[in-house]
Amino acid sequence: MTRVAVLGSTNMDLVAYVDRAPERGQTVTGREFRTIPGGKGANQAVAAARAGGEVLMIGAVGNDEYGVRMRESLEHSGVDTDLLHTAEGPSGTAHIVVDAEGSNAIVVVPGANGTVTSLGPGEIAAIAEADLLLLQLELPLSAVTEGARAAHAQGVRTLLTPSPVQPLPAELFDCVDLLVPNEHEAAELSGHDDPYAAAEILLSQVPAVLITLGAKGCLYAARGGRTTHFPAPGVTAVDTTGAGDTFVGTLAVALGEGRPVPQAIAWASAAAALCVQKPGASVSMPYRSEIDAA
Repeated sequence: MTRVAVLGSTNMDLVAYVDRAPERGQTVTGREFRTIPGGKGANQAVAAARAGGEVLMIGAVGNDEYGVRMRESLEHSGVDTDLLHTAEGPSGTAHIVVDAEGSNAIVVVPGANGTVTSLGPGEIAAIAEADLLLLQLELPLSAVTEGARAAHAQGVRTLLTPSPVQPLPAELFDCVDLLVPNEHEAAELSGHDDPYAAAEILLSQVPAVLITLGAKGCLYAARGGRTTHFPAPGVTAVDTTGAGDTFVGTLAVALGEGRPVPQAIAWASAAAALCVQKPGASVSMPYRSEIDAA
């Protein structure tokens, strides 16, 4: 079984479903409101666990009702939460607007996630024992970089989702094996809107890049090889929240099982396609049997 460590955020998603997202200064009436456990780190952990991985979550929740719910949600999906600490104060929240086409806009308030500024011996040891480490940027950059360094020192394969996108130090890039941005994040990190050009530029900083393109699929590029486009399954999206995290978590399990990159991407794409056909993020993530049957 693939051992996956996730160093990342836990947020309660506060989701408003609308026909059309409001413009600046505008008020619209929503169709529905839901509170759903999420956060990019927790979402990737749930996706990896449901895909068949042995998953450990490293991070923090607040000492509030949201924190209790998020811990229970992770454990219900089979995620080990022994290193998910409880911090004084509120849990992280993500304020999400989902329109009639399934597209979303998100504001993240870090809460307890902001307390994870460094790692202790237990977290370092857990990362060293994993097959893969999943990282995102909803925790302080100091902790993300420390986790990447710890994984790199032990030969643990590291995947970084650079979201929310921000300038990244060379010492972090040097410890990343696979960078998984979406097309907007790739453009901001590279300075090029064209994803093919962005991939080539990013390969100067990391050994491999996988740029997700939503309904258009993804691009994969590795040093010494050619950039390859992989189409996405054709489905009708209800809610795209969490699709990228589903893709990454499932991809990690596939890579840990030794599947060739094209097969791993196809399997992860099938999982993401199943995710977008249901509302919510973590609650819509498919189990291994569902992915295999897709």
